[in-house]
Amino acid sequence: MVDSQYYLPNDIGVSALHCGEAFHLLSPQEKMYAHYLSRAAWYGGLVVLLQTSPESADIFVLLQRIFRKQTPAQLEQVATAAGLSSEEYQAFLVYAAGLYANMGNYKSFGDTKFIPNLPKDKLKALVRASQAFQDQPAEMEALWDSCSCLLYSLENKQKQLGLGDKGITTYFSGNCCLEDAELTQKFLDSKKLSAYNTRLFKKDSGEKACYEVRLASAVQKGQNCSETYAANDNQRKMLEEYRRSFTFGSVDAHKEGSRYWIKDKGPIVESYIGFIESYRDPFGSRGEFEGFVAVVNKAMSERFARLVSSAEVLLPELPWPKEFEKDTFLKPDFTSLDVLTFAGSGIPAGINIPNYDDIRQSEGFKNVSLGNVLAVAYATQKEKLTFLEEEDKDLFIKWKGPSFEVQVGLHELLGHGSGKLFVQDDNGKFNFDQSKMMNPETGEVVSSWYRGSETWDSKFTTIASSYEECRAECVGLYLCLNKQVLSIFGHEDKDAEDVVYINWLSMVRAGLLGLEFYTPESKSWRQAHMQARFVILRVLLEAGEGLVGLKEVTGQDGKPDARITLDRSKIHTVGKNAIHRFLRKLQVFKSTADVEGGRALYDNYSTVDNGGAHDFLRLRETVLLRKEDRKMFVQANTRVSGDSVELVEYEGSAAGLIQSFTERFQDDAEQLEADLLALRKRDAPCWC
Repeated sequence: MVDSQYYLPNDIGVSALHCGEAFHLLSPQEKMYAHYLSRAAWYGGLVVLLQTSPESADIFVLLQRIFRKQTPAQLEQVATAAGLSSEEYQAFLVYAAGLYANMGNYKSFGDTKFIPNLPKDKLKALVRASQAFQDQPAEMEALWDSCSCLLYSLENKQKQLGLGDKGITTYFSGNCCLEDAELTQKFLDSKKLSAYNTRLFKKDSGEKACYEVRLASAVQKGQNCSETYAANDNQRKMLEEYRRSFTFGSVDAHKEGSRYWIKDKGPIVESYIGFIESYRDPFGSRGEFEGFVAVVNKAMSERFARLVSSAEVLLPELPWPKEFEKDTFLKPDFTSLDVLTFAGSGIPAGINIPNYDDIRQSEGFKNVSLGNVLAVAYATQKEKLTFLEEEDKDLFIKWKGPSFEVQVGLHELLGHGSGKLFVQDDNGKFNFDQSKMMNPETGEVVSSWYRGSETWDSKFTTIASSYEECRAECVGLYLCLNKQVLSIFGHEDKDAEDVVYINWLSMVRAGLLGLEFYTPESKSWRQAHMQARFVILRVLLEAGEGLVGLKEVTGQDGKPDARITLDRSKIHTVGKNAIHRFLRKLQVFKSTADVEGGRALYDNYSTVDNGGAHDFLRLRETVLLRKEDRKMFVQANTRVSGDSVELVEYEGSAAGLIQSFTERFQDDAEQLEADLLALRKRDAPCWC
């Protein structure tokens, strides 16, 4: 029996991401703008297949060829004739949907590999019985041979993404290790080159190792930017810079495009595209491609706008000296959006971008909350609520959505948007008084800072993403205690206290659930946010005084279970004090570029073992036993019909998700698939 964490269950949640109401309110020009940006996002998103695993592109093409010839409904009869049971055929559809939804065969949230939940010989029989195989037997046989072994392989290294012997990555060639990543990062920093849109390939030639840093670029000369349906000059200039970035592999051009994007305040159709988040790079400095297009949700955006307006009052409430806060708070554009398109490995609930520290520090950023994602992703059935006391469950279901909206707002705006980095530029100029700046943790003058082109990611590397998510989550917990914040979101009196209680309870429960994303064999975490929440759980358990309770019990089914409790009467005292102390440390280490201190603190709380008051390794087994897989989203397509744009929506099922992808690339499917296979084949020797 294969461990259940390595396949997707047949009853996994699949929900349609509705955006019809918002889309139909757009003008014809706005619809055209949204359509063409969506096409760019979807085509760019295919890059993620090549960024995920050596076999992902081949599996994608195999599935596309099968489903372009026969819909899931038509293929079902073929499956039955080939000897598959209805459960096995459903498992195949769920696997295909999962491959599309994650843009590869590793979960976007957790980085664990997933394989089909049916025997390999049954899947092979189905492939060979398909119409696609009948039409092109040699090509389909070759495609199956190229990916079938890795498609099912669960060797230790292939169970999760990682660097060297810790897992699989295509950001680095197979012969690279952590030392190679560190060495080349120092080189790139010295040349003032960003690693965001690169991959690293190592070639051994005799005694010397040769490193090849590959930029993502098309390098097509003389290409002009086509006419767009942009609403203003900022959008036009933004798109021109993006085109330049993708053509020549220029991160500087993308940064320039991001500057125009920041200036484009409050657009009706919002988008961002490029190599953005570095969660899946094992070293933490290379970005995964993503592109999104979304439409403003005016009601929720109004609440976020009020939070933005209150930022200058709320920031001084944070537990660090004012000298550790940005000199001037740059009010970001904070909007709630309904997603039309989100291409990449997964869809988040909120985003704070751009991720370029120098721009965020001095020019600004935008915060985006994805309203229709929030509405669907966090809807919970009572019978599936794990690890809570019965008396908490109804309250949890009632307030989980509203409390998460508050947390997302605070996390993105005042979490990621807060805090100063102490920097000495290439000319020797400091952005702080280095002779007088006192470290509040040591009581001594600050002795470390960022120099030249050093950034948060390049300094803190492997822990940077999770550490920063933890800092932002702590800001959310800390500031949700503020009555003004709760009032902004429409919560007063008893309701406000319930929102606070459920927000904190959600966080400690998420810390326990986070154990799913820890790999004991390599002692590594596979998901930045969940590691952050586990760290917060440890901090709150350490606070003592009965604030948080965590005990192992036997469930009604006779199997191991656990219960987590939170004393709501101690949140404003014991809880607040614990987060105050921890959050200040996180910020001080970040501001001062104290990698050694920050890593020691974070690694300590991230440790998962069986010592101390709680056996977290045993609790991890309980979490795996009772885990609920994350939902998959079915997204709409757009198509031009005459002078107008139509929205094409699909049912919320595995079949609907599959159909959306086969129709997404209809116009040039064969050429696109050939290009993907050629790119995969070119790099195949690098993973051996």
